[in-house]
Amino acid sequence: MSVTGLIQGLNAFHSDYFTTNRALFERLSNGQAPEVLFITCSDSRIDPCLITQSQPGELFVMRNVGNIIPSYGAASSAEAAGVEYAVAGVGVRDIIVCGHSHCGAMKGLLQIGNLSEQMPLVYDWLKRHGEATRRLVLDNYAHLQPERLLKIAIEQNVLTQIENLETYPVIRSKLHSRQLNLHAWMYEIETGQVFAYDAGLGQFTLLRQRSFPVPDPLITAISQ
Repeated sequence: MSVTGLIQGLNAFHSDYFTTNRALFERLSNGQAPEVLFITCSDSRIDPCLITQSQPGELFVMRNVGNIIPSYGAASSAEAAGVEYAVAGVGVRDIIVCGHSHCGAMKGLLQIGNLSEQMPLVYDWLKRHGEATRRLVLDNYAHLQPERLLKIAIEQNVLTQIENLETYPVIRSKLHSRQLNLHAWMYEIETGQVFAYDAGLGQFTLLRQRSFPVPDPLITAISQ
């Protein structure tokens, strides 16, 4: 869509949707209280609010190349600040990391040497924060066909980000007190379906009625 098309959309938004929902936006002007932090890729083909049918104010969204959240201490200021603000400032109760099929970032990660000259900043981002996923996939699944290998990389990348999130102090505290849940999702562009990681089965399964929070192995019973 061109800029002209975007402006036409803005005009339609203001004259139709905004006018019809003016009370909602007046209420939102006084603050936000989303319950979910939705972390996904910058890819234009995935729209968190569209696929979840969420309204303004219902999702706190973070996006970057490859839906990557570096571990605490290794994080860039933007990702770290976003996570901390969503949990400690906004008070979200669930965090979803959602990858997607045909992810260009994961394709690049599996062939990372080709990026160093053409897109050095993308190369640096993936090399620094995607190496754990790349090594896991190539060491264990290199014999598979490229399409299957990419799917595994996409799924394993999501699980790696869940583990990275668990290194954040504010998240560790909320997980321990059971005030926060982490969810690993994968959106399939061609079918519109979402798959959630079920730790009991050890795989991503079609998401129907409920999600499957990823259990924290470090949480133990709290003695009183």
